[in-house]
Amino acid sequence: MPFAPAFITDFNARFAKPPRSDFDAHRPLRTDEDLTRIFTWREWRKVSQSLTLQYDKVMYLLEDRPEHRRLIHRYIEVAEYPDGRIELWADGAALPYTTYDRLAEIDQGAIVEHKRLGHVLAIAAKVQALRDSRQTAGPSRTLSGEPPRPHQPALNTKRQRLINRLDLERAIAGSTAPPCAGLSPSGQLDRVTGKPQKARPH
Repeated sequence: MPFAPAFITDFNARFAKPPRSDFDAHRPLRTDEDLTRIFTWREWRKVSQSLTLQYDKVMYLLEDRPEHRRLIHRYIEVAEYPDGRIELWADGAALPYTTYDRLAEIDQGAIVEHKRLGHVLAIAAKVQALRDSRQTAGPSRTLSGEPPRPHQPALNTKRQRLINRLDLERAIAGSTAPPCAGLSPSGQLDRVTGKPQKARPH
């Protein structure tokens, strides 16, 4: 960038000091060293019984293979590259996986309008508005085009785990559309299973 040369010149003029020795301590890069991988953000996550792990509010699903089942209850390495790419490493090798984004945003404009579907989306949007969608601690992604994370959550938001059945019932009650299929006329959930109650015959 145009600012960098001027900044370096000014900084060196004010703070630079002559070295005590002219010896160059730099060494050449070895063939087994990968700078791209060295400069990744790394964290460790435990593999569940169902071959899943979570990082940055995203669930990662390992392929069901015999060699992967040996990783159950082990901690493996999650490496995030500066370009946002994610790799899962165990025993010196990258593992194939798929992802399930638990906090994916609903794009109503990308879904065909439907009388019952519109009601479901309205409820989902109300619950989504209650959710704290901030990312967890991790590397800065502002260079990748993402806005900086807010230090505090917005007002009237909750952590995803704190959203409960009462929040869902309030969202259903606040919608004016007809109830969706599978729900009782009152839109209540079963107190034991948490699933929509089916209409009982009279």
